Amino acid sequence: MSALDDLAYSTCYLNGQYLPLSQAKISVLDRGFIFGDGIYEVVPVYYRKPFRLEPHLARFERSTGEIALRCPLDREDWRALIDKLIASSPAEHQFIYWQVTRGVAKRDFSFPADAEPTVFAMTTGFKRPGPAQREGGLTAVTRNDERWLRCDIKSVSLLGAVLARQFATEQGADEVVQFRDGMLTEGSASNMWVVKNGTLLAPPKSHLILEGIRYGFLQDLAEQAGIPFEVRPISRAEVHAADELMLTAATREVLPIVRLDGEPIGTGRPGPMYAKIRAGYDAAIEALKT
Repeated sequence: MSALDDLAYSTCYLNGQYLPLSQAKISVLDRGFIFGDGIYEVVPVYYRKPFRLEPHLARFERSTGEIALRCPLDREDWRALIDKLIASSPAEHQFIYWQVTRGVAKRDFSFPADAEPTVFAMTTGFKRPGPAQREGGLTAVTRNDERWLRCDIKSVSLLGAVLARQFATEQGADEVVQFRDGMLTEGSASNMWVVKNGTLLAPPKSHLILEGIRYGFLQDLAEQAGIPFEVRPISRAEVHAADELMLTAATREVLPIVRLDGEPIGTGRPGPMYAKIRAGYDAAIEALKT
């Protein structure tokens, strides 16, 4: 049985019903299918508890607000739905994916006046990053950021991210590091962090990057570890000359990038700032055991 076959028997939520994922169906006229007209979120679950759920819910509300998408579920509804999906899976670590689209309507670019939003959510078991990634690090390649100008909206229209990740795959790399007008933005599905002279640097929050939930979290971890933190534009040259380079993402957590465009970053090994951040990240996850 393939991983996809196994997933098909898991429980999902679709428009008020809990049912096997293999039985979930939507119309081909759903605007999420036709236009990518929808918003999504991914929340990691450790020890059967969602991790930093409230910031995810807040970002979801911001994104739906930016595209005037009505969601029939409030935060209390989402919490209950997520708890039920977690309980339906035997996996200790999971990630919850949900999306809301503008619903089913005739194919027309304008918002439909009377369409009911389509609400979908599912849980998937996952393995946390292992020693090969945590201790060996990742490789990345650089690329000009060719996505649209509202990357702050967590839209289900992800072709730009798909093409960016495929570029990395074709280069034999784990991720891309993207630049717009010579300045660092983010990866295909991750935020980027630069360490130089003992300071953790982050690009400014703007419409050109998605404010990852780990953005504020890493700032907190840096402060706890006594690492200076600075938000400012970061040039391509600074990234290549970094002492350390890291990425963060919901299911990748925080990982070091040790080679960029075939050249080592710093010593070519995970550095001391990463070790401190990693320790704080792990401690926050382990606290969910209690």
